[in-house]
Amino acid sequence: MINLRTNYLGLELKNPIIVGASDLVTKIENLKTAEEAGAAAIVYKSLFEEQIHLENLQMDKQMHAYNNRNPEMEKLFPDITHAGPQEFLHNFRKAKEAINIPLIASFNAVYNESWIDYSKLLEDSGADALELNLYCVPDDFEREGRNILEEQLAIVKEIKKIMNIPVSVKLSPNYTNLLEVVSQMDKAGADGFVLFNKMFQPDIDLEREEHISPFYLSSENDYRLALRYAGLLYGNTAASICAAGGIFQGKDIIKLILAGADAVQIVSSLYKFKISHIATMLKDIEDWMEKKGYKSLRDLSGKLSKKKTGDPYVYKRAQYIELLLKSGELTKEFSLR
Repeated sequence: MINLRTNYLGLELKNPIIVGASDLVTKIENLKTAEEAGAAAIVYKSLFEEQIHLENLQMDKQMHAYNNRNPEMEKLFPDITHAGPQEFLHNFRKAKEAINIPLIASFNAVYNESWIDYSKLLEDSGADALELNLYCVPDDFEREGRNILEEQLAIVKEIKKIMNIPVSVKLSPNYTNLLEVVSQMDKAGADGFVLFNKMFQPDIDLEREEHISPFYLSSENDYRLALRYAGLLYGNTAASICAAGGIFQGKDIIKLILAGADAVQIVSSLYKFKISHIATMLKDIEDWMEKKGYKSLRDLSGKLSKKKTGDPYVYKRAQYIELLLKSGELTKEFSLR
């Protein structure tokens, strides 16, 4: 029998497939469907402090919209305070009660104190692990990149001091030297890294000539950047490595495990093929392993990483050098299509 078990963040998972954070997991029926289809763990929809602040401002504006409309009526509504993260925490606890596989909490905070407060609240709500969404979109031309990294390292260190559950960091690919960032965060105590955070990108509606916020899925082959860094990191960090983005088929997962990932997170494939697709991906992995004679997923782990491969440049190469040398063959191939 094929053994798909893997270890991620110190959590023993029955297979490498983790359902990533999205609106899909806010519905209890979807959580149960994912578990039944074979998901090994689920990352609950991310909690964003800035969203809470925005909702607070909107509520305050609505509550005071009719103030002083009448000399005998100073305000129409009684004083009510925004519940902050309590609604989110309530839903998180319900999700935790609904499934028997690990539930990972994902969040991003605005203030240093909030990072600490939210971490404890999520742990107290039953999270099996934390996933920190660390990202920064600079809007200051004078701010040094090193300062941004030092702030993020300080957040990881402070959270690790107080947590009794594992902590992973979901990284942006936009660091000058991602390997150094992982090394520093590893030393700061991070138990794992998710490669990579899919950042929101603004778009423009040409007819209305205004900004829009489109919902878009990953594309096939987007996993290749994560594959590169999984291959580079394998055997060079004590932390777990989880790949994310553009993982649609079982074969994609096999490639990432061969490169050095311990687990993967999938979201877009579930929107495209439905949650039941998890079972198909698992079967594809098992069929391939059986065909190749592998008994355990651990036998594949990092087999084609930089540390184990015979080609030291395979993960370093950034241009199509080999393809350029064969440009004549390429021209001939495409001219026949």
